[in-house]
Formats: sequence, C-alpha cells, structure tokens
Amino acid sequence: MGGVSTAERDRVPKQDRSRATRQRLLQAAVACLAEHGWAGSTVSVVAERAGVSRGAAQHHFPTREDLFTAAVEYVAEERSTALRALFPQGAAGDRRAVVLALVDLYTGPLFRAALHLWVAASDEDQLRVRVTELEARVGRETHRIAVELLGADESRPGARETVQGFLDMARGLGLANLLTDDTARRERVVTQWAALLDEALR
Repeated sequence: MGGVSTAERDRVPKQDRSRATRQRLLQAAVACLAEHGWAGSTVSVVAERAGVSRGAAQHHFPTREDLFTAAVEYVAEERSTALRALFPQGAAGDRRAVVLALVDLYTGPLFRAALHLWVAASDEDQLRVRVTELEARVGRETHRIAVELLGADESRPGARETVQGFLDMARGLGLANLLTDDTARRERVVTQWAALLDEALR
C-alpha cells in the first residue's frame, strides 16, 4: 500500500514551523522599528522579541540588512492588504468614511514602521534602493485604491492632483500624530477634506 514517507511527513510541519518563525521575526522587526527606530532595532533585539534564538534569526536573515530589507517588503505587503480590506464591497459614495479610513492608515503602527525605514534608508545604501522601489509601488496602489473609493474620474482636469494632494495631506497628519495625539484636530480636517473632495470630484 502506497503512502507518504516519514521524511515527507516531517518536511511539511518543519516548513510550516520555518514559515511561522520567519513571520514572527518580520512582525517583531516591524514592531521594533515602530517603537525603537533603526538604531534600537538590532537582530538580537528582534530575535528576543520574536521568541527565537539569535542563531535561528540569522538562519533566516544572515545580516541586519537582510532582516530589515525583508521587513520593508513585509510592511509594503501589509499596507497594501490593509488598503484593499478597507471597503471590500466598495464605499457606496461615502467620501467622509473613505477619507477617515485612509487617514487612519497613516496613523497606525505600519506607517510608523515605514517612516523609520525611510529615515534609515536615507543613511543606509543597501536599504535605500529597496525602500524607494517598494514605497513607489505602495504609493501607486494607494493612489489607485483612493481613486476607486472616492469615485474620482481622472480623465477630468485636476482630479488626479486632487486625490494626490489629499494623500499627501493624510501623510502629513500621520507625521503630526507621531509627536502628539492629534485626534481632535484630525477629525475637523477630515470633515473639511471630505467636503472639499465632494466639491472637487463632483
């Protein structure tokens, strides 16, 4: 009677464990960046946070640059996933809800981690190319999704720039939120921007 060999049976759980360890390391790397910045995010700190040995971390990511380059990719994918999940059935014309949801993306831990990666990339040659490439990709996807959710007709003059200006403003609100809790002011700005977008994209 045919069957699966012991080696084959063992391989799948081992692959699953390896994948799970890698995922924990990437999540820990993002969390460390968000909390401690580049200077405080070493392989040892990330490994400890992930609950794995430094040796296990280095098995997956031999150098610090390898780890954080992979973290860049992970952050980009997570941000894209978060964007796509905002309104799975569409926004049904509720521009204020769209504006609020997109602004919220720029005030969460993924944006905070991305910001630390940008700062690190400005001084780390090995990270700069990767971060620039991935941010361009996330930026294009963010813009595409914003256009779709806001119901913007980009064939009309100024519509593309209006959406881009809104996204630049949302990023600025995310930066302001790093230093102080900007919730009250942000709510007023969101209301005003929703009204402006209603007028501009009508």
